[in-house]
Amino acid sequence: QAQLVESGGGWVQAGGSLRLSCAASGPTFSNGGMGWFRQGPGKEREFVAVIMNRTGWTYYADSVKGRFAISGDNAKNTVYLQMNSLKPEDTAVYYCAARTVWGRAYGEAGSYAYWGQGTQVTVSS
Repeated sequence: QAQLVESGGGWVQAGGSLRLSCAASGPTFSNGGMGWFRQGPGKEREFVAVIMNRTGWTYYADSVKGRFAISGDNAKNTVYLQMNSLKPEDTAVYYCAARTVWGRAYGEAGSYAYWGQGTQVTVSS
């Protein structure tokens, strides 16, 4: 049974930084991908960033490009999200997601079989 555990959320003022971590246990994701999604108040869950574990290739939503950085440690089955220059509109519950096989639709929540419980990020103006 796979388990994804996020940590690192919290409160920060606009312009500040936070680093999220997601530790995965269970199946190996070395040939798949791990990503981050978020869901703000009254909004649908949206894609934030993804990393292809085998190559380290990354992809970001336009709203976070240049501010957020995703990285992974395959040996630890862990993925990180460094969030800089945070804005109030980044306030959301952030979810880690993982898939065991890489494929298309990496930006779609439905393509991920494994999810963490979420961690709250609050950015005040």
